[in-house]
Amino acid sequence: MNILIIGSGAREHAIAAALHRSSQHPHIFCYGTSVNPGIKQMAHQYRVGDITDVNAITHIAKEWQISLAIIGPEAPLEKGLADALWAIAIPTVGPKKKLAQIETSKGFARDLMTKYNIPGLPRYQIFHDMKEVDTFLHQLGEGQYVIKANGLMGGKGVKVAGDHLHSFAEAIAFCREILDAGQTFLIEEKLVGQEFSFMCFCDGKHIVPMPIVQDHKRAFVNDKGPNTGGMGSYSDVNHSLPFLTEEDVSQALHINEWVIKALSSELNERYMGVLYGSFIATQHGISVIEFNARFGDPEALNVLTILESDFVAICQAVVSGNLLTTPAQFAKQATVCKYAVPQGYPDTPIKDVIIDISAVKNKSHLYLAAVHAVDGQIYATGSRTAAYVGVADSIPAAEIISEKEVCGINGPLFHREDIGTEQLIQQRVDHMRRLREKKG
Repeated sequence: MNILIIGSGAREHAIAAALHRSSQHPHIFCYGTSVNPGIKQMAHQYRVGDITDVNAITHIAKEWQISLAIIGPEAPLEKGLADALWAIAIPTVGPKKKLAQIETSKGFARDLMTKYNIPGLPRYQIFHDMKEVDTFLHQLGEGQYVIKANGLMGGKGVKVAGDHLHSFAEAIAFCREILDAGQTFLIEEKLVGQEFSFMCFCDGKHIVPMPIVQDHKRAFVNDKGPNTGGMGSYSDVNHSLPFLTEEDVSQALHINEWVIKALSSELNERYMGVLYGSFIATQHGISVIEFNARFGDPEALNVLTILESDFVAICQAVVSGNLLTTPAQFAKQATVCKYAVPQGYPDTPIKDVIIDISAVKNKSHLYLAAVHAVDGQIYATGSRTAAYVGVADSIPAAEIISEKEVCGINGPLFHREDIGTEQLIQQRVDHMRRLREKKG
């Protein structure tokens, strides 16, 4: 069986590793933006190119006689790569372009939730120009709003009042910036609570949940500094999180289910892939921050590392509609993932510096990300460089492993030492307790 992975980051490295463990022993092929040596050593063939070049990818997929494709990042989904692969009879894990709007258009996602009465919706308004922007900002109140570009902007399209925007004037300037980039935008009420990621496998009719994960967006210890693609994440032994109730988990899972049903009704297409609900637990219950149409990064690293079932079989079930009869078992263990990133990341990262991973002992839990291998050397290319996932019987024990091993990734890099520590998790538990008490 020839399986094609689109993308070459740590998420795709984790996908490749999960496929490689399968008893079906598939041939792995990769089409990525750079040479990730972790993926390459498992790959039958590897091609570097533009992962949004649909024609080039479909051409090589035919040449390689691919039997199944898995799309890692969101940009190829937006370009309709899944549609093109299905059109040449290659089953694809990753939704078609219309369905991927659940991620690629925040306005579409909010309006879908409104139309189908799906709970968890904050107050929002979509804007095509600057009319009424000032009015709506003042209705929400100073420091009580979030501004989001409607489409993909490479992680630069969201700013939060109080964190990134410190006045209505700054908010209005950011709105103009989005319009100047050719996008429309949303203004939403700011939600206060604890965020979490809840990913599910979907076959168009059924969804199967994965362990819940909490990501850490801020660059520096104690949630300081600018937002990033994600500095690391953790999951717990019971596949929930210490600050969530059973009701929280049930509500979030139902929202994911209702969104899949709504997409099917609205677009008359089967959603085959991963739906990733980005949720926030607040004093009033669960709200939706956004949806993603693929595995999260770093969240995929946590869940795929402890996947016990055959990942090839799960992917086959996703594209054939047989998820309910295919086991998706995850080890009852905790995980802590920490990313090593270049000095200066995310705003002014150093680039093209050599890193050395020889000191990392258990390389099966090491995932390479924004790197390029040349002549036996690994170069960090300027974004998140490499991640390590510690696995143990508790979060603190997994954190100790992750911290020790991530320090073995040598080079001009840094990481967040506090991810997964008892102190940081307790802060989050205490924060949620205070919010729930306020409601009481």
